[in-house]
Amino acid sequence: MAKKIIFMGTPLFSVPILKSLYQNGFPISVVYTQPPQKSQRGYKINKSPIQGISETLNLDYRTPASLKDNNLEFEFLKNLNADLAIVVAYGQLIPKEFLGLTKKGFINVHASILPAWRGAAPIQRSIMNLDSEIGISIMKIDEKLDCGPVCNIYKIKLSQNLNALEVSEKLSKLAADKILENIDDILDDKMKFVDQDHSKATYASKINKEEGLVNWNEDALKIIGKINGLFPSPGAFFKFNGERYKILKAKSGNGIGKIGEVLTNDMEIACGKNQSIKILEIQRQGKKTQKIEEFVPGSQIKKGTYLINV
Repeated sequence: MAKKIIFMGTPLFSVPILKSLYQNGFPISVVYTQPPQKSQRGYKINKSPIQGISETLNLDYRTPASLKDNNLEFEFLKNLNADLAIVVAYGQLIPKEFLGLTKKGFINVHASILPAWRGAAPIQRSIMNLDSEIGISIMKIDEKLDCGPVCNIYKIKLSQNLNALEVSEKLSKLAADKILENIDDILDDKMKFVDQDHSKATYASKINKEEGLVNWNEDALKIIGKINGLFPSPGAFFKFNGERYKILKAKSGNGIGKIGEVLTNDMEIACGKNQSIKILEIQRQGKKTQKIEEFVPGSQIKKGTYLINV
C-alpha cells in the first residue's frame, strides 16, 4: 500500500523541499500552509508560496488559521491515517494532540545546527551573530519548540558576504536534496534519532523591525552582519532628518573618523573600533533601491555629516 505523507510549510524556503518530494515520487496526500494574507493596503490577497506551488502541482491543500482547538482539522488528519508529516517553516506550532495522528510522527526540517538557534529566525540570528557555519537539522517534533531528537545535520560554511536571502536559498536547496536520503529510513524505522544537548541551546527569537536600527558604535563586521542578516526584510537602517534609510549592501572600509561620521562623498561611515563601512546599495524611505553612485548626487548626506541621533 502506498504511503501517505502530509507536508506543512509556508514561505519560499519550503517550496524546493515540497517540489523535491513530489518529483521523486513521494505521495503527498495533503499540504498545509498559512492562509492567504491581505497586502498592507488591502488591495490584494497574497497566497503563500506553498499554496502557489500546491496549485501548480495539483496537490490538495488546506489553509486553517490555526490548528489549536481545531476539531475539524484534527478529525481530518485522524481519518487520513497518514504515515508521516514533514514540516518545513510552517509558521504554526503543532498542538500536542496532533503529533500522534501519523504512524511515524512529525518530522521538522529546521534551518540551524541544533541545538543552536531554536525558534523563528535561525538564519537571520546566525548571520547577525557572525557564525562561521550554518546548516539544516532533521528532527522529530515534540511538545517543545525545536527540542526533539535529531537524526541528521548538514552544514555549510557561512561566508560574511552572504545575506539572509542567499543563505536561505542555499539551505533550501540543501534540504531539498538531503530530505530524500532520510524519508525511506524514517518510514522503515531504520533511522536513529539522538536527543539534543539542551544545555547548549540558543534561541532565535522573531525579528523585531526596530532591531534594524544601526548602532554606529559597533564594529564593521557586526554592522555588516546586521545588514546581511536582515536582508531583504525588515532591513538594517539609519535615520537622517526624520527619514529612514535602509542599507541593503555594504562592505568594510579603511577610513577612520568619529563614530557615525560620513567620511567620504560615496558614503563611507566611521563606526566602532576605529573601523568603517562603505555602503553599496541603499533605499531612502518611500523610494526605490539605488546603488550608491546613483544615490549620492541628489542626497543631502555629504562628507562631514554625522548620523548619530539625526
